[in-house]
Amino acid sequence: MSNNDIMKKLRVALKFTDDDIIEVLSLVDFKVTKTELGAIFRKEDHPNFKPCGDQILRNFLNGLIIYKRGPRPDPRSKT
Repeated sequence: MSNNDIMKKLRVALKFTDDDIIEVLSLVDFKVTKTELGAIFRKEDHPNFKPCGDQILRNFLNGLIIYKRGPRPDPRSKT
């Protein structure tokens, strides 16, 4: 299973739009355009297909953690 397949399955399972994915990626300061996302979600035989790199998938998963759970608490702060 490729990174593109994983991104497609997560997008459907979470009912995310392109804007939602961009928002999740922005939580980890990773910038991506709608055009780049569209290229990732295309079929492999399409001329504008772009393989999803490990960096995009990793940042999406890290951003998803923040999106669902909230930011990690600072261990240096005493509460």
